[in-house]
Amino acid sequence: MTTIDSIDLNNLADNIKAWGKALGFQHVGISDVDLAQHEAHLQRWLEAGYHGEMTYMETHGLLRARPAELLPGTLRAIAVRYDYLPPEAKFATDLANPNTAYISRYALGRDYHKVVRKKLKQLGDRIKAEVSTTNFRPFVDSAPVLEHALAEKAGIGWTGKHSLTLSQEAGSWFFLGELLINLPLPVDQPVEEQCGTCTACMTICPTQAIVAPYTVDARKCISYLTIEQDGDIPEDLRALIGNRIYGCDDCQLVCPFNQDAPITTDADFSPRQVLMSKPLAELMSWTETEFLQNTEGSPIRRIGYARWQRNIAVGLGNADCTEDNLAALRQAKGRVNAMVDNHIDWALEQLAAKTERAAMVTRQQQRLVRSIRKGLKRDA
Repeated sequence: MTTIDSIDLNNLADNIKAWGKALGFQHVGISDVDLAQHEAHLQRWLEAGYHGEMTYMETHGLLRARPAELLPGTLRAIAVRYDYLPPEAKFATDLANPNTAYISRYALGRDYHKVVRKKLKQLGDRIKAEVSTTNFRPFVDSAPVLEHALAEKAGIGWTGKHSLTLSQEAGSWFFLGELLINLPLPVDQPVEEQCGTCTACMTICPTQAIVAPYTVDARKCISYLTIEQDGDIPEDLRALIGNRIYGCDDCQLVCPFNQDAPITTDADFSPRQVLMSKPLAELMSWTETEFLQNTEGSPIRRIGYARWQRNIAVGLGNADCTEDNLAALRQAKGRVNAMVDNHIDWALEQLAAKTERAAMVTRQQQRLVRSIRKGLKRDA
């Protein structure tokens, strides 16, 4: 065991990256913790109210841009990338079928917070075993830290126009984690942004939540609406959500850098069959006990049963008017609370309107057929 005064910091940094990769991280970078250049953008974002009901964002304020205040003595952030794209993603088939539930691909496996944080803790312990004076703290989307800014400074990638971190070799199908540490390690250099004039992510967004390059209005983002939003989902956005009942991947699906993104070999992120490509009606029928059982160890559990039912009700309102879908909604009425019932009523109204429109089209077609037949008789 040694102290920082007697160690080669360049060699230590190389070792840290090797230890991180041995733990399963695909990329390990090191940055300083000066995020002053990000404070103004963060402040404008908060002042615009783009954080919606995420009051913790405002509560912590500019602390997010000041990592050293989270862990006194912090000098560096070790940023890591952990790929999660499963081989059996089935993006297109699930999105194309309005009666099938679409769940963001990061959420189909095990809760990433636990997986990545455990590995970061192991990395910190390994460093401390090497340098006895090491003090560290791991973060995985669990504290007021600007993780994308730190990843950018550490050379993991650049911040795309959808506000996610992009890597030329890995796209954006990866989790980020940070290890704040009190060692004056040599830092890595940021990579050059390569989005250029591409605005595909902004164009594809179903709710147009990317209001400007690098700026997302969370209040319109489907991930926010289905995960963070408490209570009613605004009616004017419900139809735009489609069958996305937990999160949204559209801005990543259309990104050119994701076309050849690497596939994870970690079984923790293989889709659970109980969640993958399931009919909305089937998921709506789950009792709360079944919901808790089927989402144990999953990030989905954090939204709770009421939001789960609310989200599926919206999905069913955007689905086809079938007997299964109607029955699932009617049977769920009164099961949870008034908020969920409001969304069920909305869904039933949407399906009724679809039936009426279909009937009107049929009547118009029947009139057209009769008109054609009359014309044929006259011509005869």
